Amino acid sequence: MCKSERLNRKKIIEKVFAGGSRSFSIFPLRVVWLPVEDLDAQASILVSVSKRRFKRAVKRNRVKRQIRETYRLNKQALLDALSTAQCRIAIVFIYLADELMDSSVIESKMKTALTRIIENISVQE
Repeated sequence: MCKSERLNRKKIIEKVFAGGSRSFSIFPLRVVWLPVEDLDAQASILVSVSKRRFKRAVKRNRVKRQIRETYRLNKQALLDALSTAQCRIAIVFIYLADELMDSSVIESKMKTALTRIIENISVQE
């Protein structure tokens, strides 16, 4: 994942959480996404793991790595759908579980989440 795929502009992050964005939960992930025009990459992501759920930074960072890696492995279908629809989106992944999960579980949920986003994008056209 290159730097342009990271969602780090405060204005866009506030816009995603302010309202008008679409969101759904597929435990252990909550996905919030919003079509945004002024992005560098087709899809920019932000991964959030609550300090309340994991006190230790080591565990929070592990979960973030797992989510980023599963996104990296499965993002191609999303990027293809975005290029045909010619739009750019900002996606926020929020981890909801209180315990660490196996990477295979997170990967299956990530695939489900990305297909759901792709379906919504294709409906918008």
